[in-house]
Amino acid sequence: MGKRLTWTALAGLATSGLLSGPLSAAPPEPLPAESLDWQPWGDDRPADALCRGTYVMPDYRLPAPEGERVGIESDSAHYGEDGESILGGEVVLRRGTSQLEAPRVRVPGSRESAFAEGPLALRDQGLLVRGQAGELSLTSDAASIDTAHYVVHDHHLRGDAVRLERLEDGRYRLSEASFTSCDPGSELWRLIGNDVVLDRESGFGTARHARLEMGRVPVFYWPWVRFPIDDRRQTGFLWPSIGFSSDELDYAQPFYWNIAPNHDATITPRWITDRGLQLGGEYRYLFPSDAGQIDGAFLGSDDGGSSSDPNAASRRFEGEDRWYVDYRHAGRFDARTRYRLRYGVASDGRYFDDFGRDFGEQSTSNLLRLAQIDYRGDVWQLDARAQGYQKLDDPLLDRDKPFYRLPSLTANARWSQQTGFYQQWRSNATHFWRDVDENRVPLRESATGTRLHLSPATGWRFDRSWGHLEPRVEWLATAYDLDFGERQTDRDTSLTRQVPVSSIDGGLVFEREVELGGRDYRQTLEPRLNYAYVPARDQSDFPDFDANERAFSWQQLWSPHRFSGADRVGDLNRLSLGVESRLLEDERGRERLSVGMGQAVFFDDRTIDLDGDPDTLPPESNFELHRNATRNRSPLVTRLDWRITDRWRSRWEWLYDDRLERTERASTDLQYRAPAGHVVNLGYRWELEGFDPSVEPDDDDFRNFNREEYDLSFAWKASPRVDMIGRFLYDNTNDRTLEQLAGVQWNDCCYGLQLVWREWIDDNDTAGVDDDFGDRGVFLRFVFKGLGGVGREADSYFEEAIPGYRSTAF
Repeated sequence: MGKRLTWTALAGLATSGLLSGPLSAAPPEPLPAESLDWQPWGDDRPADALCRGTYVMPDYRLPAPEGERVGIESDSAHYGEDGESILGGEVVLRRGTSQLEAPRVRVPGSRESAFAEGPLALRDQGLLVRGQAGELSLTSDAASIDTAHYVVHDHHLRGDAVRLERLEDGRYRLSEASFTSCDPGSELWRLIGNDVVLDRESGFGTARHARLEMGRVPVFYWPWVRFPIDDRRQTGFLWPSIGFSSDELDYAQPFYWNIAPNHDATITPRWITDRGLQLGGEYRYLFPSDAGQIDGAFLGSDDGGSSSDPNAASRRFEGEDRWYVDYRHAGRFDARTRYRLRYGVASDGRYFDDFGRDFGEQSTSNLLRLAQIDYRGDVWQLDARAQGYQKLDDPLLDRDKPFYRLPSLTANARWSQQTGFYQQWRSNATHFWRDVDENRVPLRESATGTRLHLSPATGWRFDRSWGHLEPRVEWLATAYDLDFGERQTDRDTSLTRQVPVSSIDGGLVFEREVELGGRDYRQTLEPRLNYAYVPARDQSDFPDFDANERAFSWQQLWSPHRFSGADRVGDLNRLSLGVESRLLEDERGRERLSVGMGQAVFFDDRTIDLDGDPDTLPPESNFELHRNATRNRSPLVTRLDWRITDRWRSRWEWLYDDRLERTERASTDLQYRAPAGHVVNLGYRWELEGFDPSVEPDDDDFRNFNREEYDLSFAWKASPRVDMIGRFLYDNTNDRTLEQLAGVQWNDCCYGLQLVWREWIDDNDTAGVDDDFGDRGVFLRFVFKGLGGVGREADSYFEEAIPGYRSTAF
């Protein structure tokens, strides 16, 4: 669906087939619950029970006879001259696992069958059939019963039929029959067919001239339908999904193909009125050591959408073929060696904007391409990969195109001695490539080529319960073989760089026993000191394949590396001081509270940025960049992690500039989680404009304002059947709501319902807010237990939007 999806509803609730198809099937009225082996829950009701009771098959009344013999018990018997037997009173016949109970049974002289007059009951391995009259074969499994009412105990299924036949191959054939998984007395839904066949061995049923009734109201008709009667996968049509907007109808009809126990496929034709006919599909396979899937879709000659503006983005690919393919495979050669394959490609950068992929999420940022094999040994870790991805932006500028790693080879190892000394070896060789016009990107981004990066290290770790000390030296050696293509430059194509990184980290641990709130705790006081020195090296001619400058944080207090990737090594002459205190509440050391505070002191300016020039600093006109490079101390970092009770938990982080007396970043989270499944999250975020140096002004994630957001989300399990969910995300800086979501999930014994309203802001893949626009949708998913469901699953999105929430499975 496109970005203007308004709501998703039950597909085909009113169809021409419903109005014109045969509706003459009329099964008998169902029996009361007490006649169907139904036992309501009492005090022993399971906490997670969705049904109001359970079907319990009573013990056989007769012991199993030997071989093919038939056991008989009756109050009276009359024998005719031709060998016919007429049994009366309370008659019980048993052959193998089948047992017949009736007030009158006639057995002809041939002894091949028995005729029963009702009300009768036929039982067989978790199956109960009650009826008015019936015939039971005494030499095979065949039987037939008139005015039948049946129960399949294990699968919580029941139904009624004018006539029920048990065929010799074990299948059941029903005429003018119904089928439902609802509790006795509930008529929420039932499937009715003129000719129904149930195959318990294969786990599916078929019905001709079938209709679905909800509350005795017909809502759907099939000339023929195949449906599951247990949890096994079955080939057949799944429930369709339909979407409406003011100017578009979007209808998808999936077909599921259960190829084999370890292979299946779903084929989905989809009709979008202002786009055309799309064919999508998914194929999955599973082997003992390998698994994978491939999915994709194709739409020929896009009609361009409903916009009347010929310059609208949605009409950019009008008349062109639109498609995507995404292949994933993973496996292992042995316990230590694994591999992964992934290849995703789309016809254009707007494909998922126009056609969607997940619940309420119309865009996907990129499609990964990967071929990887890795080995994890006791000492060595080896990794070989070819990696890249398609960035889904439209238009996609050359400077925004990602680099491919063709290939990337990594070898890492670590050796440790009992004396505390250790050695590390890290190495990587990567060839970087991308298809760009070298003259349309900055010079330092126009190069492609090979990079060899070695980083051996050695250190000594003294670690005791009362403290630790770790001096460490690492040597970063990097060499490049570059190619600038047709770009005219006098830069050297063979570059090398060697930078030593030295650090010393130490801390003490003081402990005492304390009593708080009537409970005993062990409190620690842990001062820590870390010194790091990295000299500046000229890197102005070096390319920028994968470098990003890290934003300051608690972790950066203790790390000597200012950049991620290997293209930049940031100069550093810094002393970090911090203190942390923890409350430990039992012998296992379970942490109840952790609070820390720290700050770094810089002895030199940081001259290395992405430009790599050690002789220049950012211009003073760019206040934030210049200040970050020249300040003599970092922001004061304060953090807290407090498990208030077993249900309440709070996290807090605050970065404060004590010189300018301003907050640079702050985050607060309060979470409530109950064993019953309730979750409540309260969050607050503040971030100074330009705080994260890895996000440049041209990036989609850049915000040219101080970002202040409030986030409230919850999921409340009102009962084993009802989940209520909601989220409110507010952008206080721009006085707008970024997302509102409210929904309910009802999980009953015979059906599941997921109804959600969502309204959100789409940032249109740009850094500014001027072209942002709002979108909204009402999403409905309905599952008939035993038949499948209609609508788009949203469980994974809810679990991401509401931390701590785990959806109840239908």
